[in-house]
Amino acid sequence: MFYAVNQLENKETLLVGLFQKSQLTEKVKEIDEKLDGQLTQLLKDGDVSVKRNQVSKVFPPLASGMKRIYFIGLGREADYTFEDAKECFARAFQTIHKDRKEEVSVLLDTFITDKVPAADAAHALAESCLLATYEVQDYKHKSNEPEKQMKSVYALTEGDSQEVQAGLRVGRAFGQAANSARMLVNMPGNMLTATDLASYAVELAAKYDFECEILEKDDMEELGMGGILAVNQGSSEPPKMIVLKYQAKEAWEDVIGFVGKGITFDTGGYSIKTKDGIVGMKSDMGGAAAVLGAMEAIGELRPEQNVLAVIPSTDNMISGAAMKPDDVIVSLSGKTIEILNTDAEGRLVLADGITYAKQHGASVLVDAATLTGGVVVALGTETTGAMTNDQAFYQQVAEAAEECGEAIWQLPITEKDKKRVKNSQMADLNNSPGREGHAIMAGTFIGEFAEHTPWVHLDIAGTATSKKATCFGPAGATGVMARTLATLAERFTPEKTKA
Repeated sequence: MFYAVNQLENKETLLVGLFQKSQLTEKVKEIDEKLDGQLTQLLKDGDVSVKRNQVSKVFPPLASGMKRIYFIGLGREADYTFEDAKECFARAFQTIHKDRKEEVSVLLDTFITDKVPAADAAHALAESCLLATYEVQDYKHKSNEPEKQMKSVYALTEGDSQEVQAGLRVGRAFGQAANSARMLVNMPGNMLTATDLASYAVELAAKYDFECEILEKDDMEELGMGGILAVNQGSSEPPKMIVLKYQAKEAWEDVIGFVGKGITFDTGGYSIKTKDGIVGMKSDMGGAAAVLGAMEAIGELRPEQNVLAVIPSTDNMISGAAMKPDDVIVSLSGKTIEILNTDAEGRLVLADGITYAKQHGASVLVDAATLTGGVVVALGTETTGAMTNDQAFYQQVAEAAEECGEAIWQLPITEKDKKRVKNSQMADLNNSPGREGHAIMAGTFIGEFAEHTPWVHLDIAGTATSKKATCFGPAGATGVMARTLATLAERFTPEKTKA
């Protein structure tokens, strides 16, 4: 879909970036000459804007050989960053997509600066194009005639086309990873059961040559996975423990373990959610979606790392067999858990998922989960909550998140927090110490299973979905953390954590 070229491939639709300068750049001057000075006049009249994120469409004279040119304002060059480039591309491609153009050429050199070199500009182009043009797959009755979709984007450059193509490849992988995660989260719970999620993982493994293991309910019972089995008790759908392995090193060492919460629908169990709170709970597998999206990007980019993905998946339903408050269960780790809240089920499946990842050789762990409403109260809907038992490893995760423009904020774990999750007369741990510090209690509980393995917890309850559309896509699933996890897999340095 994305191609680096040295000459104009599609003469019908062209995208050009405009910086706020007293004089036009050489590349833009060439466009102005082809338009017989029309651009200069349009800029003077204010019909074309150089203000950041402002899109203007011009229909040039037929003699120019082009049908339409989209100009996107980039603002002051001194202030322009990689994140700005992504947003500008997103707004431009959203406009082009609404016009249903199937091919577009981008004058990439007009988006390149010292701070945003060619490869980064190409990355921003491809990633933003895919994110901005993503559409939610709904089930409405439609005309049999399909709407036009963008098929080809040509990045026109006089520079190193191989460097640009490499940037396009990374951007495409990241954009597609987030969109795949979005697609999974947006699917209704009756169309994406744990079995369906496992089938998706099997197909992903076949495509990218991952090693794949799917544990069935009988396997879990034999191994003693009491956490996920307890959550599954009320369901007619069988649970699945999904495992993917990507090995890029000769030895299975320095393994990055990703664990994603895969609750395909959450009623809350006997601690049932309100009639308003239960709507949207198809998204409770957002952590699993992020991990699968990251694995797709890893399959495309093939980093020199060993990566393990573990996804405990089930729904949380109510029946005569469902787990109850006051029940005591035995997790895979052997630690016993008193159930005080059946709606605190995510931490139960993650407990077994993390233990299983450790048994499969994970050297470091990152779990991603739509875990608590408390994190939304604390941090809102733009920032993911994070917790850790290892600051050096957390720093690597934080740097990956910053590189991807996905905000995270660290919450503390104190000795008093640990005492609260151990406050039970009946078991080693209780799964819900109370409302105070709810997000922290959930993370602290999970940390009891990570134990001494370097671990970062990402609570994406506030960021996995959005109620409003942005330049990066429609309302609904965001695909958050898929790109951060993929970036971590590319950038991970074991020695920094060991230090």
